[in-house]
Amino acid sequence: MTFHPARLARLEAHLAEKYVTPGRLAGTLALIARHGEVEHLGVQGHADLERGKPMAEDTIFRIYSMTKPITSVALMMLVEEGRIALDEPVHKYIPEWKNLGVYVAGTHKVGFQTRPCTRPMQVVDLLRHTAGLTYGFQLRSNVDAAYRAHKIGEIEKAGSLADMIAGLARLPLEFSPGEAWNYSVATDVVGWLVQVVSGQPFEAFLAERLFTPLGMVDTGFHVREGQAHRFASCYQPTRTGGIELQDDAATSSFLSPAEFISGGGGLVSTAQDYLQFARMILHGGSLGGHRYLSRKTIDLMIANHLPGGVDLPALSRSLFSEAAYEGVGFGLGFAVSTSASRTLMPGSDGDHFWGGAASTFFWIDPEEDLIGIFMTQLIPSSTYPVRREVRTLTYAALDD
Repeated sequence: MTFHPARLARLEAHLAEKYVTPGRLAGTLALIARHGEVEHLGVQGHADLERGKPMAEDTIFRIYSMTKPITSVALMMLVEEGRIALDEPVHKYIPEWKNLGVYVAGTHKVGFQTRPCTRPMQVVDLLRHTAGLTYGFQLRSNVDAAYRAHKIGEIEKAGSLADMIAGLARLPLEFSPGEAWNYSVATDVVGWLVQVVSGQPFEAFLAERLFTPLGMVDTGFHVREGQAHRFASCYQPTRTGGIELQDDAATSSFLSPAEFISGGGGLVSTAQDYLQFARMILHGGSLGGHRYLSRKTIDLMIANHLPGGVDLPALSRSLFSEAAYEGVGFGLGFAVSTSASRTLMPGSDGDHFWGGAASTFFWIDPEEDLIGIFMTQLIPSSTYPVRREVRTLTYAALDD
C-alpha cells in the first residue's frame, strides 16, 4: 500500500468542505496514480449545475493551457526527426517575422517605436516563453493592449491560426528574445510550426501521432458529436463567494469545430485521456509498446531552460501565469521544480506540471512515480489555492 487510506480520504473531504458544499466550485475530479495504478479517483459535485448533471469519471473539460505540454511534445517529435532544431531562428519558418522589433514607445492607435532585437527569436524561446511575445490578458503594457485590440490569441474569436501569425508580424515584441520570461501565445506559434514543418494541419498531426495511438478518444479542439452530454459547464466567481455561469455546456463554442486551432489552449479532454499523456511522459516517452519520444528528449524537456538557470520569479515579467513561485523553473512546455524546498510545498526536485485557465492542473513526479490530475471548471485559475492544497494533501497521504 503506497497511500494511507485515511489520510488520502482527507483530499475529498477537503474539496467537499471548502469548495463544493459552499458552492465555490461546481464539482471536482481528483485522480492520483502511482506505480502504474490509479490509487485514487474522487468525483463530486456537478458538471452542470443548471441541469443538475453530476460530475462523472468521463466528464469532458476545457483544459485550456494544459494543451501546451501536448503541443510541445508534438514539436519535439519533429526535432527528433531532424526536421527542425531548437536553436534555429523562428523566421526560417515564419519569414514575415524576420524584422520583428522590440517595443520602445507608442500604442496600437498611434503606432509603435521599436529597436532591433539583440538576437533573433529561436525555436527554444517559443517553448520556454522567452520569445518576447505576450497575452492580451496580462494587462501590463501597451503591447498586450494591442493584442487585446486585435484579439490576438483569443480562442473564442473569429479568425484562424494563420491570421494570428500574420497579426503578430505587425506588432512589436515586449523584450528581446532570451532576456525575460513572459507567459504568452508562444505555444500557439509552436502549433503553427508543427503545421508548417510537418505539412499537416496541426490538429491532424496531433490526432495521428498522439491522440489515436495513446487512446485519447475524448481529446480534441471541440466536443465531438455524441459527446455533448458529457461536457461540463464553466463558471466564474461572484463577489459574494459563489459562482455564476461563464460558458454554458449547451451553447458553448466548444461544441462546434474551431476556426482558431490553439496549441496554447484549445483542447477539451478527460482525466483518463490526460492520464495517458502523463503516463507517456513519466515513462520516458513510451507507453503501451509505442515510443513517442526518446528518454533523452523527455529529459531535455523537463530540465530548466531559463537563461542562467534561474527560477521564474527572477526572470518573469508576467502579471499572470499558471505558476509564479520560487524554486520553479521552466522547461520545454512544462514548469519544473528546481528546488522543492523553496516552493514551500511537498514535492520533489524535477517534478513538472502545468495548469489551465479553468483551474485544471496536473503534475508528474518521477522520483515518486506519481501523477496527479485535478479537473474542475472555474475561471480564472488564480481564484483559489486549490492546486497547492491538492498537492499537499496527496503527498501527506504517502505511506511508504
